[in-house]
Amino acid sequence: MFNSAARDDGFKHTLFTYKCMADKLGSHGQFKAMEDVISEMRMNLDNSSLEGVYVGAMRSYGRRGKVQAAVDTFERMDFYGCEPTVISYNAIMNVLVDFGHYDQAHKVYLRMLDKGIVPDIYSFTIRIKSFCRTRRPHAALRLLRNLPQRGCDANAVSYCTIIRGFYEEDCRCEACNLFEEMLSRKLCPDIVTFNKLIDALCHKGNVLESYKLVAKVMKRGISLNLFTYNILIQGLCKDSKLSEAVSLLEEMGEGLTPDVITYNTLISGLCKSSKVVEAEQYLHKMANQGCLPDDFTYNTIIDGYCKMGQVQDACKLLKDALFKGFVPDRVTYCSLINGLCEEGDINRALEVFDEAQGKGLKPDIIIYNSLIKGLSRQGLILQSLEVMGEMLENGCSPDIWTYNIIINGLCKMGNVSDATVVLNDAIAKGYLPDVFTFNTLINGYCKRLKLHKALEIVDRMWTHGIMPDAITYNSILNGLCKAGKTSDVIETFTEMVKRGCHPNIITYNILIENLCKANRVKEASDLLMKMTNEGLAPDTISFNTLIHGFCRNGDLDGAYDLFRKLKQEKFFPTIDTYNIMICAFSEKLNIHMAEQIYNEMIDKGCLPDTYTYSVLVDGFCRTGNTDRAYEFLIVMINKGFIPTMGTFGRVINCLSVTHRVHEAVGLIHIMVRSGVVPEVVHTILSVDKREIAAPKILVEELLKKGNKLSPSFWKKKMIFYVKRIICNRYRKYRDC
Repeated sequence: MFNSAARDDGFKHTLFTYKCMADKLGSHGQFKAMEDVISEMRMNLDNSSLEGVYVGAMRSYGRRGKVQAAVDTFERMDFYGCEPTVISYNAIMNVLVDFGHYDQAHKVYLRMLDKGIVPDIYSFTIRIKSFCRTRRPHAALRLLRNLPQRGCDANAVSYCTIIRGFYEEDCRCEACNLFEEMLSRKLCPDIVTFNKLIDALCHKGNVLESYKLVAKVMKRGISLNLFTYNILIQGLCKDSKLSEAVSLLEEMGEGLTPDVITYNTLISGLCKSSKVVEAEQYLHKMANQGCLPDDFTYNTIIDGYCKMGQVQDACKLLKDALFKGFVPDRVTYCSLINGLCEEGDINRALEVFDEAQGKGLKPDIIIYNSLIKGLSRQGLILQSLEVMGEMLENGCSPDIWTYNIIINGLCKMGNVSDATVVLNDAIAKGYLPDVFTFNTLINGYCKRLKLHKALEIVDRMWTHGIMPDAITYNSILNGLCKAGKTSDVIETFTEMVKRGCHPNIITYNILIENLCKANRVKEASDLLMKMTNEGLAPDTISFNTLIHGFCRNGDLDGAYDLFRKLKQEKFFPTIDTYNIMICAFSEKLNIHMAEQIYNEMIDKGCLPDTYTYSVLVDGFCRTGNTDRAYEFLIVMINKGFIPTMGTFGRVINCLSVTHRVHEAVGLIHIMVRSGVVPEVVHTILSVDKREIAAPKILVEELLKKGNKLSPSFWKKKMIFYVKRIICNRYRKYRDC
């Protein structure tokens, strides 16, 4: 229409029509056609009046990330006889700042000053944005304070830009004060500017602060729009405040209707928190309210079900979505394949893969990798390699992640040597390994204590220009610690620090364990202090390891002091912590203290496990407290824990010594009923024979293991027990 209008007699395009057409083409990314219109315009109009068109072109290029094209447009203005004004300089500076070219933007600003062009408030606001983007909000604030001297009055955009900069640098106090100052000067941001501010806050996780700012601007008469609600809902979902996000959606302002982005944001948040059923309810709700779900909606819920191990529900939803016109894409098939592989249903995963191909969807690297990952996790490495071969046949080249999946699968199966062969094959084919590749192999070798092989892989990392990270060193340190090479652990740690690799909490935990094993508990304690001084907070594992180190070294006072110190450090003892302390006091025959810690454990709501009860039963037996040993054993059984044969044997010993035959025989019965019998009992196929033979075999096993039982006495008891079983059988037969 534009071109045909120019061919009509008596009509010539004006600056207005040319600009409209150039702007429309630029906004849709039709840059060649836009440049053709601008070239035609140059031939038909006075070039000195075309600045607005050039500014529009620069902004269009900027919106599409074509920074160099925007710069070229700016540089050509002089050549074509259009002198840039402050508007053009602002446009190109803004594009450069938006894409992180801060030095170039500064050079353009200096060039503008050299030309004698006076900056306006927009120029200074762009400069303020540049300072904030380079983490210098205080410099931006100084510029804001100097604006009156430069003949400009600050506006709401300038203020909000700096406020956002302060929030991003966690300078909350300065940000709040500046926001109050802005409002006190009767400068209230428009909703677009305000949305940018709260978006930055929500991305930082400061949703509560966003709400405070919302309340303040609403008092000034600013009405929230749909974008504001979407930003807040996204922030709440990101902060796992799903009930508040749901409430906000339900209480949306008058005249505002949630759109597909609103629902998708909430559905995504619900699925990430494993509330997939609730997410599907919102899918139906949005459809009922006339808001059509899109591909993202369906794929998010399908993926949520698959990650929850509910592939059947995912397939049911997919069937319903297909009826409503949804076309599955690679994201859909990836979710289904991953879900089926996690369930171990490899055959169904392969069927879905074939189904995708049958529907004309050419599998890409992501689908292939999903299938290879599933096969590898099930130990089907040969099938994984076959799928990789199929990839190449179908023109889809594997990437290093494909090789990483197979290498990881082999290492988990213990075939680290085969994994090294796969690595060599990848390198020979031109695929450069990454840090994950090497770390997988190093960890595999270290777990099998093949430390020389692991160190060879580290040397290869340096050869390929890949710097070992904390995970690399942690694997090596852990391997050396397990091998008992204390001095090598310290040397490796020193080398790690020298090479500029920062230790993490796992590194220090390995070192603490290593020193405790070498009975160097004092050094381990000092290391815990050093870790704290370096800004790394110890975790429960750190304290448990050190407490165990004190106990193993015989220093129960030191262990108990550290145990009590946990409360001061705002840590809560875990079941492992309590078990370490109970075991230590029990071994030292201080069963009173062990029971006291057990009672404290119960009071704190930390439930004991099999190990807790076994240690206490053993402690009571060793201190001759048969009543408490028997009592704790019965409590243990009633709570559903099955004691070992050794635990039963110790209590039966104590009961036998004190001639409490009835309770001892009762425990034998419990052992038989619970299946705590020698393996040979399970080889007796006949149920009747097994029931008669089990007690006899069990007592013989206990006698063999050195339990203090009277053989003649227990022989009489077994004869009585067998007779009773036969009598019971006879009564049942007679009743029939």
